[in-house]
Amino acid sequence: MRRCILLAALLIAANGAHAQDAARRLAQDAVIVDTHVDAPGILMDKWADLGIEARDREFDYPKARAGGLDVAFMSIYTSHGQDTDGSAWQVANRMIDGVHALVQRHPGRFALLTSPADVARLREGGRVLLPLGMENGAPLGDKLANVQFFFDRGVRYITLAHSGNNRLADSSYARDRQWNGLSPFGRQVVAEMNRLGIMVDVSHLGDASAKEAIALSRVPVIASHSAFRHFTPGFERNISDEIARLVAEKGGVVQVPFGTAFINPDSAADTQAHFRAINAFNTRNAELKAQGQPEQDRAAFDKAWAAAHPVRSSTLAQVLEQIDHGVKLLGIDHVGIGSDFDGVDGELPAELKTVADFPNLVAGLQARGYREADIRKILGGNLLRAWAEVEAGASRQP
Repeated sequence: MRRCILLAALLIAANGAHAQDAARRLAQDAVIVDTHVDAPGILMDKWADLGIEARDREFDYPKARAGGLDVAFMSIYTSHGQDTDGSAWQVANRMIDGVHALVQRHPGRFALLTSPADVARLREGGRVLLPLGMENGAPLGDKLANVQFFFDRGVRYITLAHSGNNRLADSSYARDRQWNGLSPFGRQVVAEMNRLGIMVDVSHLGDASAKEAIALSRVPVIASHSAFRHFTPGFERNISDEIARLVAEKGGVVQVPFGTAFINPDSAADTQAHFRAINAFNTRNAELKAQGQPEQDRAAFDKAWAAAHPVRSSTLAQVLEQIDHGVKLLGIDHVGIGSDFDGVDGELPAELKTVADFPNLVAGLQARGYREADIRKILGGNLLRAWAEVEAGASRQP
């Protein structure tokens, strides 16, 4: 009996090792595209050479190669506060300069990516490719010509708004809606993005703004890092089934994030409340500043919030459930991944802590019965197809 138990244990271990090896092989062979990595923002706070191991970061070159990550959209993120104080333009350009400098420092490890047609060529030799995604349209200011400016700098998607309403659209986090759709300028921006071949990103948008952006776009749109609201009722930051279907009908892709704030319902509720509280805090400080009075202390606000809202946990299974729901709802051609690595303060599933962990995601998909061809679509094929259609659509427009 003891011998049978031992043999069974050895067989289980061997099967597990075989499954992990198969997942690692597929992760290395497939083209993995992550549409949301917040490395540029964290570099502005504390510099690190991402061409070598950076222990306090979730993205760097060694981790990317270990996990099989080929295309990592660098998030050019600006806050609602930076929009309000007029610094968003400067901040965005500093971040772009930082990504360019990283590539120049390590030309054998990184390359800028501005077209899906260049992926096969540029990834030769093990390079990790770095396209740019602008998270928040704030750096555009009120100048339509800035869409062209940032296209020329390499930006290939723009998230129209972030944590507050702006000149283009309403935010999902804002309590009051300014536009109930897109602004007149926002409509012009979407049309210009279509003309140039910049993907329209509806993550973070209020529902009415997302619907109008999808309807107005002549080409596929994406949700660069949006989990499904099906699991987090009332959390507008996550995409509703209705809007997700509209994205799919337009030919686009919903990119599933890994952050606990998106996939844990309790954490999602905390996140929604936090952004609204931050917006109210910033508004109050702007009022105090205009009145010549002392502003409230942000560090004290953050400390009090953290004490009242303990960190929650999430699992790989919750990420897989998000993907399962998306595939069932939209079909296999309209789901991808947008992790939000380096953007969620480390609040991630234990099995998906850095870009080195993509094989765990692959193993999970394999265990759930996904075929290899379908896994390749989820990992990056769907996003590259949608991006190519956006690019092709631009070439047909005057």
